[in-house]
Amino acid sequence: MNVLVLNGPNLNMLGIREPGIYGTQTYDDLEDLCHAAGAEAGFETVGVFQSNHEGDLVDAIQEARGVYDGIVINPAAYTHTSIAILDALKAVGLPAVEVHISDVDSREPFRQTSYAGMACFARVAGEGLQGYAHAIRMLAEHLEA
Repeated sequence: MNVLVLNGPNLNMLGIREPGIYGTQTYDDLEDLCHAAGAEAGFETVGVFQSNHEGDLVDAIQEARGVYDGIVINPAAYTHTSIAILDALKAVGLPAVEVHISDVDSREPFRQTSYAGMACFARVAGEGLQGYAHAIRMLAEHLEA
């Protein structure tokens, strides 16, 4: 099994950006966690990609078809704005889990709509970086079922 972990805008700023919300761990820490959690969950390949550009994320989703068995995605701010990411997820038809570091449901009202989540079979939010490990395990269980 192979998993692609996609991260949207500003996640490269982890550890610097609003540490009260996103914590003090860095993006490098997140990459390490994803690789370790993926290996533990039985994934042979764990691809991790981050971009601040919507089109790059759409390209990565499209390129995942035939390469990866599933996607864990934190679209970040694009969660609430990107129909293009929703359409790409639907087009490739790979099982996907949406993940958010913060508890988006308890934040600003505009964060209550998730377009990407409409193409995901599960969502993990508010667990910090450990939410990625949870999402990776969920995806592995889904693929094995």
